[in-house]
Amino acid sequence: MAYKSGFVNIVGNPNVGKSTLMNILVGEKLSIITSKSQTTRHRIMGIVTGDDYQIVYSDTPGVLKPVYKLQESMLKYSESALEDADVILYITDVLETKTKNKFFLDMVNRLSVPIIILINKIDLVTEQTQVEDIIKEWHELIPKAEVHPVSALHKFNTENILNRIVELLPENPPYFEKDRLTDKPERFFVSEIIREKILTLYEKEIPYSVEVQVETFKEEESIIRIQTVINVIRDSQKGIIIGKGGQALKRLGSVSRKEIEAFFGKKIYLEMFVKVSKDWRDNTNRLKNFGYDI
Repeated sequence: MAYKSGFVNIVGNPNVGKSTLMNILVGEKLSIITSKSQTTRHRIMGIVTGDDYQIVYSDTPGVLKPVYKLQESMLKYSESALEDADVILYITDVLETKTKNKFFLDMVNRLSVPIIILINKIDLVTEQTQVEDIIKEWHELIPKAEVHPVSALHKFNTENILNRIVELLPENPPYFEKDRLTDKPERFFVSEIIREKILTLYEKEIPYSVEVQVETFKEEESIIRIQTVINVIRDSQKGIIIGKGGQALKRLGSVSRKEIEAFFGKKIYLEMFVKVSKDWRDNTNRLKNFGYDI
């Protein structure tokens, strides 16, 4: 049997479950999962290697109309995912308006590669006829696509999706060595774990005004020593991140350290500093320094 490999890129609107599905399909937690929209900011690869196949998944930010340069970069990641895909996974759910961000849907419709539409959160639908109606509507919107109902929460139908993806992969040698899990460096996952905890612990605009930088990452035999800077856009946000007597920052450090230790399987010494970087979301140089494609 010929070896198969290819790039399977995951796209769709915010908050439909793209990152949850990515993590299930990869079998590892690589992407941030929260109930808040615009959580994923980068394009994150997850690599799955079987005996006769390799799937290179790519999770992308939710599609949106940009308001500032950070969001322009996020949209660029989503659009680039349409250009280099062997298979497109377009994620939607049973709740969203089907023509939301129609400009992006039109781009998907023009693709020549296989398209799989996954209708997530079908556990929220009580009548089978409702699911059938939603599938029919998506067939009409993108006639060339396959449409499958799934529930990322309950892992319903995800194994069948994996098998179908393997069937659709082109014949190629593997792109990465067999034990490679992602294209991102270790520092990236430290910053993403901390950012996820900020999304969970802080309210309103704080999570969307924050960027986490890993300044130093020193791995020793029994411990990894990490220094990070949390960038915010206003002095008032710095105060909220730190909290009264530093208690909020201490809590953030504690929950972040525990998850980073679980991720690396090693003791972590974590230092956090908070810095005001005004308008970083609209500053091209700062965005480039933070690793965004501008």
